[in-house]
Amino acid sequence: MKKNCFLLSVGLLLCSLQTYAGETDRFIRSLKGSAATAYQADGAVAPAYIKVIRKWNGDVCDVRVVNTGSVPVRLKEVVVGSVGKVLPSSTPFYAEGFQMLTQTAGTLEKPVTLGNYTDVGHYKIPQPAGYLAVYNLLRLYPAGDAELLLGYTSSNRFVGRFYLSADTIKAAIDLENLELAPGKEFKLEELMLLRGSNGNLLLDRFADRIHHFHPRLEFKQPPTGWCSWYCFGPKVTAQNIYDNLDYIKNNLPALKYIQIDDGYQPHMGDWLEVGNSFGGNVQQVLHTIREKGFEPAIWVAPFICDSNSTIYKTHKDWLVKDAAGKPLRSDDVSFGGWRMKPWYVLDGTNPAVQQHLEKLFRTMRNDWGVTYFKLDANFWGAIHGGYFYDKNATRVEAYRRGMTAILKGSRDAFILGCNHPLWPSLGLVHGSRSSMDINRSWSVFERSGRENLYRSWQNGRLWWNDPDCLVLTGDMPDNEFNFHAALIYATGGMLLSGDDLTKISPERLNILRKAVPPTAHAAAFTNTGFEVGQINTVAGKQVVLLNWQSSPKKLTVKLDKPCEVLDYWTGKSLGRHNGSFTLELDGHDGKVLTLK
Repeated sequence: MKKNCFLLSVGLLLCSLQTYAGETDRFIRSLKGSAATAYQADGAVAPAYIKVIRKWNGDVCDVRVVNTGSVPVRLKEVVVGSVGKVLPSSTPFYAEGFQMLTQTAGTLEKPVTLGNYTDVGHYKIPQPAGYLAVYNLLRLYPAGDAELLLGYTSSNRFVGRFYLSADTIKAAIDLENLELAPGKEFKLEELMLLRGSNGNLLLDRFADRIHHFHPRLEFKQPPTGWCSWYCFGPKVTAQNIYDNLDYIKNNLPALKYIQIDDGYQPHMGDWLEVGNSFGGNVQQVLHTIREKGFEPAIWVAPFICDSNSTIYKTHKDWLVKDAAGKPLRSDDVSFGGWRMKPWYVLDGTNPAVQQHLEKLFRTMRNDWGVTYFKLDANFWGAIHGGYFYDKNATRVEAYRRGMTAILKGSRDAFILGCNHPLWPSLGLVHGSRSSMDINRSWSVFERSGRENLYRSWQNGRLWWNDPDCLVLTGDMPDNEFNFHAALIYATGGMLLSGDDLTKISPERLNILRKAVPPTAHAAAFTNTGFEVGQINTVAGKQVVLLNWQSSPKKLTVKLDKPCEVLDYWTGKSLGRHNGSFTLELDGHDGKVLTLK
């Protein structure tokens, strides 16, 4: 009887696995076999003479839209393929946003926003009724089966997205109501569909294909440095900079880049004009940074200006327009801005704007000596709902043309994208912010931490990730700072201190010292619980442990061979272990261990 029960259990298990495998296979067959449909600007299906030509070549799909008729047609979008009622509504997923502040997880039935700022809610990017629009990359985790990865491997002209509901997934490409003339075609972005049990290997293949269209903008090592924003904000003074510069020189000279953040400019857009900050002489502060042996870094928001700026008053012809031909107020179609709002947007398709951007960054690079630019508010360079100087250009092209001009002017300087359209930045930035702004609170440590870890695969593959600053001063308990430090270390990306270092304790300074230089390799976690991750470095193997819950928790590390386990921050030995090692962490605590 027991034997029969065992066989029955095995049979049920095999049947269950076959069912799940069948769902995954049916998803792939359905997507590849579904019809592609083009839609006109008014939302109606395009005429029959508008042909969508799809060509699957293994894992990738080439898509073109051709007008075989005799009259032009304005096209809203193309649905490349769709899958309905194949995966259960309980299927977990992860998806990217159009701009860097949006990420989504949860299940198809109950999506969960990871951050505070969504494409549809905060940035007001339209989406179809009844669907959630996500962008660039969609990872599906069917129960009991391999992962499915759908992603757009290029972002040269059009925005690739996915529409999700509880029972349907659509792959779509936004054509922005562009006119397709008779006999002409639009070449759309390439879609990739992968299936496999090892998510890291899928992401390797995905990144390799992205490099085919957008070779990575190389920078040898992830930068390290110090940022003024999280200790002094827009009221930073020259003395604040000098005090921290002297401290860094004496205590931690490995923090190479000294970044002056938002606040030095008189108005948004007037980056070369003199404001009240630094006694009206930001150039002298930058010169002093260089004089003391460090690299000057500065914050710039190149695509925006406010109504009191010289740019707005003298060059309204440089700005993206609204339907009436007037400069587009960003709050009419999107988020208006966080200071000196509403913002207006420089039009990257305008040759005069391209010349302006190239000259601006050449001046800052050559005359001001800046070797690192933090570019913020880059989303506005790809704003929706506006009209460009080049009537045939998309918002992706507007952004990429502006960024190309910036790269020409900045020469060999490091370029960090922040609050940027994520995929349109491929091949145009050395570094990419991978989370919302940091703040000294557990809720932000937790939320931004998950954002960073979901994107850690991008580090060293597409660019260097910027997990935002490591902050180690304040009134929070040690365990929460330990969690934050361990998580930032696990990202393997850029490392900037965000503290007034003249006030840091010796114990926290030691953690900061041990965090530099970053490993340049993100920790590989076993699942999206992000509790146990491993990093292979030149010094050997390290393990990152993270306890996300408020109560103590035991975490176990499997060991390949007998080794001594040491606390990386303190160097304290935790004994010699064989087979596995278990450590109980306090609530909201984190550890970095070295296996020796």
